[in-house]
Amino acid sequence: MINILDDFFWRAALGGLGVALAAGPLGCFIVWRRMAYFGASIAHTALLGVALGFVLAIDLTLGIALTCIAFAVAIVFLQRGTKLASDTLLGILAHAALAIGLVALSFMKGVRIDLMAYLFGDILSISHTDLLWIFGGGGASIAILVAIWRPLLSITVHEELAQAEGVSVLSVQLTFTLLLAIVIAVSMKIVGALLIISLLIIPAATARPFSRSPEQMAGLAASIGAVSVAGGLTASFQWDTPSGPSIVVVAFLLFMVSLIAGRVR
Repeated sequence: MINILDDFFWRAALGGLGVALAAGPLGCFIVWRRMAYFGASIAHTALLGVALGFVLAIDLTLGIALTCIAFAVAIVFLQRGTKLASDTLLGILAHAALAIGLVALSFMKGVRIDLMAYLFGDILSISHTDLLWIFGGGGASIAILVAIWRPLLSITVHEELAQAEGVSVLSVQLTFTLLLAIVIAVSMKIVGALLIISLLIIPAATARPFSRSPEQMAGLAASIGAVSVAGGLTASFQWDTPSGPSIVVVAFLLFMVSLIAGRVR
């Protein structure tokens, strides 16, 4: 019994750590660029990705990743080619994708799926394959983020000036949205479609008052995310609470502490 408990606990801990390390630096750019709604919109396409995975008989994480990537690219181009306000467009597409995913899954009578796990996460059911997805996708995302760090930071500070200096704004933005889509896809088992954006923005927002450089904020955000995962898992075992929401609650408590500490400073 102890060995089994240890096995799935450490899988959950490793998976949560992998997501926290990948989500922290990306979350900083979401906070800086005010893209929280953009990230939430991509996350809402997850159920459509689950349906795609079943239809194509492929790994569900791959189905989610493909759908999130396609949705992210579509948003970038639609934002440039329509007169609708960005928040209006994101609201329409996000909720439409969520609704289409739910309707598509309802037609799959022979498929048994735990919707709550995809909506709110089920970190305790992480498998070795999920760990490969998390560390493979998350590691690749961080490596690419490091490669585009300077041009992405330039665009974040002043897009027109970065473009004048020769930065390919569209390609860098597309690359960043693809990284965001990948991290959201591999994070589904941790906190689910409805809560994943919280693991991206709350640690970054918590780290902001204590950071003196973008790199320091990225590292601190990853650390705060890891602490949130550890605290949430511990609370989940201690009080038998849902693991995904428990992680978010711990992250929120750390954010409140940072607000108080920031005011004291």
